[in-house]
Amino acid sequence: MREKPTFTGEPRKPNERDPDVCVVTCALSGVLANRKQCPAIPYTPVEIAEEAKRAYDAGAAAVHIHARNDDGSPTFSPAVFAKIKEEVRRRCPVILNFSTGTLLEDVGEQCATIRESRPEIAALNMGTMNYSKYSRARKSFDFDMVFPNTYAKIGKLLAAMNEAGTKPELECFDTGHTHGVWPLVDMGLLKPPLQFSFIVNVLGGIPAHVESLQLQTKIMPPGSEWEVIGISHGQWRMLAAALVLGGNVRCGLEDHFYLPSGEMARSNGELCEVAVRMVRDVGRRPATVEEARQILGLHGDGAGGPAEGAAS
Repeated sequence: MREKPTFTGEPRKPNERDPDVCVVTCALSGVLANRKQCPAIPYTPVEIAEEAKRAYDAGAAAVHIHARNDDGSPTFSPAVFAKIKEEVRRRCPVILNFSTGTLLEDVGEQCATIRESRPEIAALNMGTMNYSKYSRARKSFDFDMVFPNTYAKIGKLLAAMNEAGTKPELECFDTGHTHGVWPLVDMGLLKPPLQFSFIVNVLGGIPAHVESLQLQTKIMPPGSEWEVIGISHGQWRMLAAALVLGGNVRCGLEDHFYLPSGEMARSNGELCEVAVRMVRDVGRRPATVEEARQILGLHGDGAGGPAEGAAS
């Protein structure tokens, strides 16, 4: 496994990753949350782009994006994603990370979006799971579904990402998802160094424990980058754990609506301000966009052309 980060001030080897630098990502809206739950959730491409700018100004190097129709309903339309990219690029150079998650087996629209918009990163869900939310107060489920992600489905998305020069962000809700990447590496569809997102506190996935992150980082291939995605309550503690363990962090209204004070956030920028402050409080610093590109092994500049030398 890769060596644990040392904070001794000793000189680093050439090209060695600086453990003090942390990539902060902001997930702007998600696919399920709406304005009845949180008034700050953005819907339109312009609103999403404005939130991306607020996150960037607060210190985020990347933003994770789900597309919405103007009424807030989810859409996978390549044209809407293209419009979002256009609006974000008018405002700031933040790294774009597009969602590809869908309950359907047909990923044609997602593949078209990747090939046409060529985001620098695209999220790739790495396994099938129960995806549910339970209310203790009502003693019932708010929603209860199966999130199917077969290897065939993953392979179709990977083919589009490799063609476009887009880096796959491997979203792992449990240890089996992390361990299960090895056949894709063996087939040459996934090319190290890999980038993982470890999602914790989703019912059906791994719990929000420090030990969960420790186990996931032991399972992932050596030399991989990783971040934590803490869902709902306990998110800030999980970000703190990742910062101590040397990982990157994600915040944003997709994951949690509330500031550590318990007050509902009025924008993604407010959540990013807290995450960036936490990064600095533990003696690390937030990565710039260019530093994040180097850390994550991105080849493009986000302008829209294919990455030179990208895997095909």
